Parts: sequence; structure tokens; C-alpha cells
Amino acid sequence: MIELDCRDLPCPRPIIELAKALPGVAVGDLLAVVARDPAARHDVPAWCRMRGQEYVGEERADDGAPRYVVRRLT
Repeated sequence: MIELDCRDLPCPRPIIELAKALPGVAVGDLLAVVARDPAARHDVPAWCRMRGQEYVGEERADDGAPRYVVRRLT
């Protein structure tokens, strides 16, 4: 799984980084966005719905930061 470290990036940068990284992920593979920005909790699932990708869910990184996991479908 590819993990994007967006811990210190303000909204909307975590989503921008997700959109930039997705083409480098094989269909069916996972991509995780680690972001402390509170908006990411809503923005990542919404972006997935709009872009036809699967929002797998929220986990915690080793340091406790939220990790939002996405599966590339297309």
C-alpha cells in the first residue's frame, strides 16, 4: 500500500495529493492518505464517491494520525 504523508498539509492539499498519486496506483491496489486536517475525514470519502473509487475506511497511523484508505477501482 502506498502511503501519502499529508500530516502537515492544510485543506485541500491532502485531496490534491491523493488525486496526483492515484494514476501511479494499479487498479485494485490501496492508497492511504495520512492527514491531520479535520476536513479530510469528510473530503476523502466524498472525493472517492465523485471519482468512482472505493473508500475503504479510516485507520490510525503509528503516531495516531488518521489514515484514510482508498482502493483504486478505475
